[in-house]
Amino acid sequence: MTAAFAPFDDERHDPAVRSAAPGAQWLASAGTYPRSTLALWETRPTAPAVLPCGSVFDVVGVPAVFGRHMLDRLWEEGPGSGPVALHRGRMLIFATPGAATRLPALLEWEEWGGSVPPLRCHGNGDAVTVPPPAGGERSATTGSRWLMAPDTRHPWLPGPEVLLWACVRAARATAAPDVRVSIFLGGGQDAKVYDVSKRR
Repeated sequence: MTAAFAPFDDERHDPAVRSAAPGAQWLASAGTYPRSTLALWETRPTAPAVLPCGSVFDVVGVPAVFGRHMLDRLWEEGPGSGPVALHRGRMLIFATPGAATRLPALLEWEEWGGSVPPLRCHGNGDAVTVPPPAGGERSATTGSRWLMAPDTRHPWLPGPEVLLWACVRAARATAAPDVRVSIFLGGGQDAKVYDVSKRR
């Protein structure tokens, strides 16, 4: 599977990464007043917006470099990803509602919490700044841009197990030589079940 996102290097960044109209509607549906958000984007297409998490999506914020490793794993070896944005040096990975609570618990249970850089998991009761659907150059005030903009009314979003799998795969590259990580896809072809274990 090949990556469907623009190169991460700023010099090669394509400023035309933008959300299609259905993707903008999906983003706006997370807010209390979706029509007002869409009206804002119609009059100011380059304006970012602050949207609540927990009902339509959760967001997992990771350091940009580690996030790139996660995306590489998701696209090269896993099921891909949903929308992904860059905001002030952190990658924002949009995930299924509930992932913000479940992912840290899974990392702790799998004893990989200390090997993964600090995550900022935004779920119910939190809000995040999302880039404008129209794309364009990174905002000087927000530092936001899409790496993979939403383009459908119902984009696929990774769940906590998929994100755990990607986190452990990315952490594996920096693990101590005496630590072996065993990660393999399990279940049927359509099961999307990921078995993650840590062995010393």
